[in-house]
Amino acid sequence: MASSTAPVHPYRYLSLFLVLLIGAFLLVFFTGDKQAQPKLGIDLQGGTRVTLTARTPDGSAPTREALQQAQQIITSRVDGLGVSGSEVIIDGDNLVITVPGNDGNEARNLGQTARLFVRPVVQAIPVDQLRAAAEQGGAGAPGQQPGQPGAPGLPGMPGLPGMPGAPEIPGLPAEQVPPAAPAQPAPPADAPAPQPRPYPLEPAPSPTPAPNPDEAPPAPDAPEATEDASTPPEARKDLAGRINFEKQLRQNANQNILMYLAVPYVAERCGQEDVLAGNDDPALPLVTCSTDHTTVYVLDPSIISGEDIKNATSGFDQQGGQYVVDLEFTGGAVDTWANFTAANVGTQTAFTLDSQVVSAPQIRQAIPGGRTQITGDFNATSSRELANVLKYGSLPLSFESSEAETVSATLGLSSLRAGLIAGAVGLVLTLAYALLYYRALGVLVALSLVASGAFVYALLVLLGRYIGYTLDLAGIAGLVIGIGMTADSFVVFFERIKDEIREGRTFRSAVPRGWARARKTILSGNAVSFIAAAVLYFLAVGQVKGFAFTLGLTTILDVVVVFLVTWPLVYLASKSATMAKPAFNGLGAVQQIARERRAAAHSAGRG
Repeated sequence: MASSTAPVHPYRYLSLFLVLLIGAFLLVFFTGDKQAQPKLGIDLQGGTRVTLTARTPDGSAPTREALQQAQQIITSRVDGLGVSGSEVIIDGDNLVITVPGNDGNEARNLGQTARLFVRPVVQAIPVDQLRAAAEQGGAGAPGQQPGQPGAPGLPGMPGLPGMPGAPEIPGLPAEQVPPAAPAQPAPPADAPAPQPRPYPLEPAPSPTPAPNPDEAPPAPDAPEATEDASTPPEARKDLAGRINFEKQLRQNANQNILMYLAVPYVAERCGQEDVLAGNDDPALPLVTCSTDHTTVYVLDPSIISGEDIKNATSGFDQQGGQYVVDLEFTGGAVDTWANFTAANVGTQTAFTLDSQVVSAPQIRQAIPGGRTQITGDFNATSSRELANVLKYGSLPLSFESSEAETVSATLGLSSLRAGLIAGAVGLVLTLAYALLYYRALGVLVALSLVASGAFVYALLVLLGRYIGYTLDLAGIAGLVIGIGMTADSFVVFFERIKDEIREGRTFRSAVPRGWARARKTILSGNAVSFIAAAVLYFLAVGQVKGFAFTLGLTTILDVVVVFLVTWPLVYLASKSATMAKPAFNGLGAVQQIARERRAAAHSAGRG
């Protein structure tokens, strides 16, 4: 127990709290959107719903196990972005994702299949050049060979300087046709196997003779209607036919078909929905677009798959001046990447995500250690979302997303207003009781609660801004309970002061001794509450997680406020002669008991 004569510096504690509080509000008003408003959950402000319809290459209905696995992965992605109050449910053959706010892109990004492959680049050709050649009656052209100057680099990696921008690729005159290229050799024995799927991948098509460059195979009609839970078998077969056609054309082992049929075909459809997304076979070559729809790539079979990713994080590369996604490979991919980069210095390598090229950097030197970066047209949000979907793995199904639709608030702002009014009434009654029972000490309770409330509000705004936390009614319930626990800490402290006064000490000497006894009880009680909140947060789902999160947050702030605000204020009050008067501190009855005990003890001593 601390001695009552131990030096106390109350102004230091108060100054530290003021610095923390002012710093929090400076971040609120001078960072992000500079709006001092927390993000509200679906039940308070409504949200956006996107339906993801599963599609399989063979047209069969997805299995229940595959849908449940996809639901778990998407839920993990939601959790990876923060406590956002999103909902992911299974509806027939669909996954329905609902996120707060009006941005449907967030829900669509959560539904990315996220099948990542690392593929060597055979050729890269600008879309504009291919379309111009098509208008002149030509077929397309082989583009820049891998390793030519102008290919983007791998910035930020060990020994790899930043690279210039997109390559400048010469065109191919319409009358120039190169000789037939031999068929692609079989993939090496150590090539990565396709990622596990709930359905078997179709066998690779056998090589076919080179067709006439002027005659492209007709594509099947592409229906625009989005499937739902009652999709008829005919529509599933039609979708399977579309996927099979894309694979036969864009993943053909015959390089003539890839160069003179697949490349112009893909160039005309860059920017449109890709039915092959997430269904490409990594053991076969691939013709596809970049995510910015400016370049068509001819790629070799994959050398590394997304299953070999140990971790994925996003950040800002100071050297390159852009946002990047850092990947850490695991297992045999560490040696594969090191050996491949050492043997292919000067060539381009593409990172494909759901059959599109996210980045195609040029290898400048060997990259050992299993770490690399994905560069691209990223901002802070898109890089974080990409790292998030890669970190938690690929979905076992590919999905077709519907148009985003607005969901009205289930409870609405009127419910929020009613809840806040109820909380305010409870708080006023608590403060009234504290003023009647503790007199001037009740004023210190009010000041502490105001300080705690201000700090909580600033943190809620910042958490919504930086980790996507949204406040719902369950979270408000956690806040109310947490603030009530803060009031409990005051009661424990004041009752310990009363115990010291009953033992015959003055108000001045009772405060530091009472604090030495009370702080252990306060820390123990808050530790139990925090453990309960943490267990509830990790085991619960949905809105219960929001309740546990705010309960844990206010529990931590309870300790901060009691130690940095309440204790220094009460200590300063104990030094005041005015506060020592029973009429102000409400301790007259306790002091009367102490006097009667002293008188009784004195009488017993004289007797």
